[in-house]
Amino acid sequence: MTTPPHRTRLTFHGPLSETRADALVQRLTRHRPTTVLDIGCGSGELMLRVLASAPEATGTGIDLDTDDLARGRKAAADRGLASRARFLEESATGTSRGPADLVLCVGSSQALGDRLPEALGELRRLVTDHGRVLLGEGFWQRTPTPDELSRMWPDAAVSDHHDLAALIDLAIEAGFRPEWTETASLDEWEAFESGYLADTEVWLAGNPRHPQAEETRQRVDRHRARWLAYRGVLGLAYLTLVPTA
Repeated sequence: MTTPPHRTRLTFHGPLSETRADALVQRLTRHRPTTVLDIGCGSGELMLRVLASAPEATGTGIDLDTDDLARGRKAAADRGLASRARFLEESATGTSRGPADLVLCVGSSQALGDRLPEALGELRRLVTDHGRVLLGEGFWQRTPTPDELSRMWPDAAVSDHHDLAALIDLAIEAGFRPEWTETASLDEWEAFESGYLADTEVWLAGNPRHPQAEETRQRVDRHRARWLAYRGVLGLAYLTLVPTA
């Protein structure tokens, strides 16, 4: 291989196990959605699984990453879902793609607004009155120390996330009730972050003098240092939200 591989070991672009994904799909299709909207869909793996489990449903995934969208279209074709799944390269800001019976927004609330209350308001607008929203959102498991923050992403601040209780309160204020609350386990986080880097680490070990090796090594080392800084501090909640009348 002449260039570093790109996320080839990940099924989901986030800390989500097969067991949790199966349970989510079962819960989210219990009410037989006919329209699905995936905000910041990436390759749309979860949306495609929902469509496979809800044969009357059609899905629309929107994202700005053309490579991920292409993977999603190929996966839909490979699974016989191309006629029911659209992958669109466009911004979610002010989108007119709703309302949908099921809205997926996993790790993508920033696409709907700079502040979480704004994004939650948009999610309420985008879901039908008897639908469901799956929100995957970061939260602090505990307040990070200044040293931990300095080793996370650039300009990381305590104000970047809420704790879990405050996150749920914001969802309720936006017009939802939490049907189900669950959080990614440490095993899920470690599987995701290891899988994110694994192929590139193996490539670096075998290509230490490649022209791209030094830049790739620095990028990978930065990423690893950041996730080890937030390991056990940053959580991800999966909230199944029911809109209130």
